[in-house]
Amino acid sequence: MTPRRWVLLTAVGAVLSLGLAPWFGAQPIPWEAIRHPGGQGTAEILLWQIRLPRVATAFLAGAALSVAGAAFQALFRNPLATPFTLGVSSAASLGAALHLRLGLAFPFFGLPDICLTSFLGGLAAILLVYGLTRLRGGFSTARLLLAGVAVSFVCSSLIMVVHFTSDAYDSFRLVRRLMGSLSASGPDTMWGLLPLAVAGALFLAAQAWELDLLALGEELALSRGVDGRRVRHRLFFATCLLESAVAALCGPIGFVGLMVPHLCRLRVGNVHRYLLPASFLAGGTFLTVCDTVARTLLAPAELPVGVITSLLGGPFFLWLLLGPRAHDLEV
Repeated sequence: MTPRRWVLLTAVGAVLSLGLAPWFGAQPIPWEAIRHPGGQGTAEILLWQIRLPRVATAFLAGAALSVAGAAFQALFRNPLATPFTLGVSSAASLGAALHLRLGLAFPFFGLPDICLTSFLGGLAAILLVYGLTRLRGGFSTARLLLAGVAVSFVCSSLIMVVHFTSDAYDSFRLVRRLMGSLSASGPDTMWGLLPLAVAGALFLAAQAWELDLLALGEELALSRGVDGRRVRHRLFFATCLLESAVAALCGPIGFVGLMVPHLCRLRVGNVHRYLLPASFLAGGTFLTVCDTVARTLLAPAELPVGVITSLLGGPFFLWLLLGPRAHDLEV
């Protein structure tokens, strides 16, 4: 099957997931509810104000994480190099933890104020990792990954300190957020994430040719007139900001940016004008399906979607380690 047909197939999957997911849940919704978007009945409110915004948020979050992961894997030619592995989500979670512990309160474009502290935490991680990477010897993939792991460990340790010193209520809220959940998603979350995800994806799509060259090596890119260092730095910040936005609005959701782009690359290939759209659509579909499973598996209770993605991510890591493409893990 050609790459273009694979992209069309992921588009069909995206449409099906967005169309079917809102109808699954603990409370059945009659089909007539779709005709009354402004209705005040229980079914109309459940569909238009809860289910549809949550499904859209799940799709946008998965799409943003996946397209960012695809760009990162090309930048550093390593399937483990994703913004999640660089401590961005851990730092965003630390920002949320400090917000809960200190009881901060301030408006942020109609979104919960915890989103701003989370976003600032993720942004601080980006700058810190970038600065640590350039301290000695210049920019390198190995140094970047090591700096990201170090920042992630430090942030995780500080989160445990905040967790230990919090009261029972804040401690419970923090644990729920650290699991990565879309249960609190609403129209504000959806509209807050929509421009960030779309703008980030379009920006990365505009760099598809540069990503193709960088994936083949910086020397080849330079011979074709592409300043690899400048493009690398620009894409590094763009992808990490996408990860920060998702972590701020939805909590840390791991492995989406690792698994989906890697699997798409196996089918679509390394041409990023096809790989990026396929990753965007497949990532959105993947997280939408995972969230649907999370809220229906134990209904009326629900699992955080981060639990589902982590359960899938562990076996995927083993497959990377032991499978036929294990040589790709070399930094």
